[in-house]
Amino acid sequence: MVEDYDPCEVEVDTEYIGHEIKCFDEVDSTNNVAKRMAEDGATEGTVVIAKTQSRGRGRRGKPWISPQGGIWMSIILRPEVHPSRAPLLTLVAGVAVARTLRDECGLDVGIKWPNDILIGDKKVCGILTEAHARFNTLEYVVVGVGIDTNVDISHFPDDLREGATSIKNELKRDIKSSELIARFLRNFEETYNSFKDGKMDEILTEWRKLSKTIGRRVEIRKQLGEIVHGDAVGINSEGALILELDDGTLRKVISGECIHR
Repeated sequence: MVEDYDPCEVEVDTEYIGHEIKCFDEVDSTNNVAKRMAEDGATEGTVVIAKTQSRGRGRRGKPWISPQGGIWMSIILRPEVHPSRAPLLTLVAGVAVARTLRDECGLDVGIKWPNDILIGDKKVCGILTEAHARFNTLEYVVVGVGIDTNVDISHFPDDLREGATSIKNELKRDIKSSELIARFLRNFEETYNSFKDGKMDEILTEWRKLSKTIGRRVEIRKQLGEIVHGDAVGINSEGALILELDDGTLRKVISGECIHR
């Protein structure tokens, strides 16, 4: 039975992340709502949470199934950094999610580059970071996080079910999503503050320890149809994946869909 929780009951213990929470029963996408709010001047740390999304999105515009029972949320950020550093916030969020699921649920979680949280080889969380810049000035970033908490994955489409899991499925019980959200926001604030303080190297060190991509044979599907095969040997300070190709050369991959082989 899906837990019936009120997102507005989240009690945060943070300096500023989540002090303003906007809650909805259903939205098209929490990222869309957060972007509209950011354009209207919403403060840094404002969080949007919905019980369901009718048009949730993953990377490259792929649909994200968002039934009741999951955590669907977006955070508005206004870091004073160059727009080129905005993609690093996907890694920041990934570390915070993995830390939360490990500590709160006792799960052995890992990160698949660039934006998926895995339990074993199955996806339990996706992250979508969207930035808005004008004239080389970063105006805001929206970090969307979708976690399959108390979701019944048997209701997923056949093509998604095999590669997906939920916390409920792993623990064989429901969890209290509001408490998980509160712990995640605290972990995210801590990691995000480190990012703003110039400590990205420390975050990358933790990310590499959590990585399920480094050391794997991968296929990268890039925009315009290009496909790259190679062995993932690391990520650099920009968050790009470093591949060793079959001819022994190294290639930096900034974006794309990563498939473990």
